[in-house]
Amino acid sequence: MPAAIASLVNALTLIAMPIWAYTTSETPSATALIPAGFGIALLACLPGVRAQNKLIAHIAAVLTLIVLLALTMPLRSAISGNDGAAMLRVGLMMATTAVAMVFFVKSFIDARKRRAEAS
Repeated sequence: MPAAIASLVNALTLIAMPIWAYTTSETPSATALIPAGFGIALLACLPGVRAQNKLIAHIAAVLTLIVLLALTMPLRSAISGNDGAAMLRVGLMMATTAVAMVFFVKSFIDARKRRAEAS
């Protein structure tokens, strides 16, 4: 799977899951929408990732890493609160983010190999 597809799936997940959480919460909080902002930023980076623009791909990878690290606290809260729906949402966001991160790293390694072979 190309990094662009993994990033697209991740971005859509990062947008959909917080909207689900926000709309179904008894006490909605704007902080629940933070991952959606990252998802929108990743969607904005998508054309550059598809075009294999090195700078934009690295920006998208850094955003992806930030999201992966940042989602650990909501996961802890969901687990300690024994909230199954929140665990599902955050777990799904973390899973797609981790998969996207793997594909970004793989694409960077492949690009480095291609450059080395070309020279």
